[in-house]
Amino acid sequence: MRAYLGSFTSAGGRGVLAADVDPATGALTVTGGTDAVADPSYLALADGVLYAVSETAPGAVAALAPGPEPRPLGAPVPVDGAGPTHLALAGGHLLTANYTSGSVSALPLAEDGTPGPAAAVLRHEGSGPVADRQAEPHAHQVLPDPSGRWAVSVDLGTDSVRVCALDPVTGALSLHREIALRPGYGPRHLAFHPDGGHAYVVGELEPAVTVCRWDADRGELTPLAEIPLVGTGSATPAHPSAVVVAPDGRFLWVAVRGTDTIAVLVLSPEGDEAIRSATVPCGGAWPRDLALDPSGRRLYAANERSGDVTWFDVDRETGRPVRAGSVPVPAVTCVVFG
Repeated sequence: MRAYLGSFTSAGGRGVLAADVDPATGALTVTGGTDAVADPSYLALADGVLYAVSETAPGAVAALAPGPEPRPLGAPVPVDGAGPTHLALAGGHLLTANYTSGSVSALPLAEDGTPGPAAAVLRHEGSGPVADRQAEPHAHQVLPDPSGRWAVSVDLGTDSVRVCALDPVTGALSLHREIALRPGYGPRHLAFHPDGGHAYVVGELEPAVTVCRWDADRGELTPLAEIPLVGTGSATPAHPSAVVVAPDGRFLWVAVRGTDTIAVLVLSPEGDEAIRSATVPCGGAWPRDLALDPSGRRLYAANERSGDVTWFDVDRETGRPVRAGSVPVPAVTCVVFG
């Protein structure tokens, strides 16, 4: 098994890195990398191709050949948006969430998996009450729903989640429904429950996770409850980032920057309720991303400001992460496995 790591080149990172994963301990050993992609803040691996956004203005996306030393498969391709922070594959296209320009782009994929010029761009509209963060739209994540019928985008600037239909031929994205969350919540990321019927939206501006019901037939997301991720009266600013759901649907983990912790939530068997059961240190500073290994037994935190990836063994009974080790990775942004 191999892990791929993104890191901000503008902050001293090495770009896109590969690391061997010890199957017995989970330890990472970096084997090589490339700085051909500027500021690769998020990666995705599919069908033997590694993809990276370039969080720049104007923004771009790149395809790379995976392996112990990733190599670019051509030059980065513009996404016709600024500051892309997330990407995912859906309907034969590569989708990017462009934070600075508040839009989602769809790029067609060739037979070899390399992206072509952006076929369509859907621009978000709206704003929120937090003047310095929500004066305009800020698309932070885009991903397909479990049924593959919808593209879901999370916008920090408009306090909403958009459900869109994607035309697999033209790449056109059409807005189907926009779901409003609490004003000032600043939604950042969303993760689906393995049952395909629930989702969990993390707020960056408010340290909480919103439990939602997901109806794939109707393309409808219904907020059910909001669970705080830090204790009342906490004096430390808290800015949640990534959310991960256990493969068996029993637990949910959220990285919280500022407090530099990982919140552990226990999910009900139906997935419609969540209780915060524990909070543990992330092993570094400013955890930008969380990832489970394919076995679901280990959790990895990409600690951007301390420049390390820390891994944890997950207690199967409680879901509590127990620190097992770390590796230096300056300005690390994300972790994916493949």
